Amino acid sequence: MSSLPSIFSLISLIIFSSLLNPSESGSSIDSFIYGGCSQLKYVPGSAYESNINSLLTSLVNSATFSTYNNFTIVGSPPQDVVYGLYQCRGDLSMPDCASCVAHAVSQLGILCVDSCGGVLELQGCFVKYDNTSFLGVEDKTVVLKKCGPSVGYDTDLIGRRDALLAGLGSGGGPYRVGGSGKVQGMAQCVGDLSPSECQDCLSEAIGRLRSDCGTAVSGDMFLGKCYARYSAGGIDSKASSGKRFYHPGWWFLVLFVFVF
Repeated sequence: MSSLPSIFSLISLIIFSSLLNPSESGSSIDSFIYGGCSQLKYVPGSAYESNINSLLTSLVNSATFSTYNNFTIVGSPPQDVVYGLYQCRGDLSMPDCASCVAHAVSQLGILCVDSCGGVLELQGCFVKYDNTSFLGVEDKTVVLKKCGPSVGYDTDLIGRRDALLAGLGSGGGPYRVGGSGKVQGMAQCVGDLSPSECQDCLSEAIGRLRSDCGTAVSGDMFLGKCYARYSAGGIDSKASSGKRFYHPGWWFLVLFVFVF
């Protein structure tokens, strides 16, 4: 397993800037949330690179008619196999889904140069690929936690937040939305999870959101295979910044929004 090349530290801000300016259309569905790459590298021009290209092409093509799909490209030799999937937010139209996945795939090419695995979460879609199978595997690892400023002892807002989260936790299906007054929220699982695995993942995300964000006006909890989010609205985001961090064998770039 190779370490990240030192040149990455010199261009990371350029990469981050390109991710924060997703497209000329300025569509919010293309806005960056987090991205990650495996530290294991493949040899440029190898059969594995060809398989990744085939996989990503399949993801983009599939997104024109389905909001979720997964693919396995069998390698020759077998160790060149690559697994991948995409998931669009449950309320997106097919054209928006296709646009988001195509944008995510293009950005992964910038973010994860020569990496055997990559993952990108945008506001409207999620794309992941790797040389180790993750399809159908529940993953409750916390990838990103973000809490807004505290509203203090606002019993009405916190009560509405808790009612919203309870509704998201008890709702059926992989994509859930709800609201209680000005507090709005959503939750979603990746489509390769079974209904019971989806419920387990969302229960974990919602429970951690409630406990970790406390009296915050907003909160995001992204786990490996699901997420839960809420906001009381009226948030004026004035500045943003990125941070790199590491999990075993992977590095991640996440976006933090500072609210004034």
